[in-house]
Amino acid sequence: MKVHNILFLFALSIFFFSCGSDPDDSESNYILEIGENKKEFQLGASIRAKVSGEKDSVIYYLGDQRLAKTVGEESLDYTFNNEKLGKWNLTARIYLNGEHQEKHQEITLFNDTAPISYSYEIINKYPHATDAYTQGLEFYNNTLYESTGHYGSSSLRQVDLQTGEVQRKIDIPSNYFAEGITILNDNIYQLTWKEGKGFIYDVETFEKTGEFEYGESEQGWGLANDGSTIYKSDGTEKIWFLDPSLPSVPEEDFIQTVTNRTVATQLNELEWVDGKIYANTYQKDGVAIINPENGAIEGVINFSGLRDQLGNTADLDPVNDVLNGIAYNKETGKLYVTGKDWDTLFEVKIVEK
Repeated sequence: MKVHNILFLFALSIFFFSCGSDPDDSESNYILEIGENKKEFQLGASIRAKVSGEKDSVIYYLGDQRLAKTVGEESLDYTFNNEKLGKWNLTARIYLNGEHQEKHQEITLFNDTAPISYSYEIINKYPHATDAYTQGLEFYNNTLYESTGHYGSSSLRQVDLQTGEVQRKIDIPSNYFAEGITILNDNIYQLTWKEGKGFIYDVETFEKTGEFEYGESEQGWGLANDGSTIYKSDGTEKIWFLDPSLPSVPEEDFIQTVTNRTVATQLNELEWVDGKIYANTYQKDGVAIINPENGAIEGVINFSGLRDQLGNTADLDPVNDVLNGIAYNKETGKLYVTGKDWDTLFEVKIVEK
């Protein structure tokens, strides 16, 4: 009789949900079904799901975010609200007689509103070294610091804003391609690209005081901080949260950067500006404004035309010498941008289109 009941419930659920089975069918008697076989959702939308088979209860998760618990033959009916966005496994943890199994289906959760479009006004122009293949740019205590890349010519610099003069510089060993920097509690954190290692320096002396290894992130691209947490991009859709209170600077969490329709990748240099993460998109003229709580790209700044304001445009490689470098001086509230080997650093004002 029990077998007949299970088959009957399975048939009902197929009729009700009109969806395919999850890819783990062969491993258990359970099937995780999502209403209308939907794989994409937005904040504010509801998901309906059900596990067929005998069970006491089911706890549903989006990634490691707990959604809800159902009992017996209850279905999940959940409205997305404050969850982190991106591609996640919807996991059903199925309990029966004190034991449990898990079933998974990948879904994507998008933001519910399109990014606001912004443009810019140039307020001032300042000289910028044309040998600076800019990977990281940051103000700290009203002083400008820069990290430059390329194997054999990577460096860490302290720069005079008004003149572009390099006031202090150390060269990075030639087997490292330097990437983004951020400065927190008098420590400069600098990434390397493919070497899986970051460096820590004293901001006053540029003496190297430590190193840290990457965790699950693929590469080193950009860094920023909010005063307590360090944010790290790796070229994928993920921005990682690093804990600077420990010498190993471990990766503790991440967000995925998404709009209302797409998952964004190639995010490069980062900057923390008034509670949001600003991120260059590599080889593009756009800067994304990201909500650090859930990964939503809430705005996009279009910097097209800025390159035409340079004095050395003809000398640049259009593929590699691109916009990259965002620095916000919180002491003055001013925002600056530049690019790889550009001869100009721009102070800009962001304006909504």
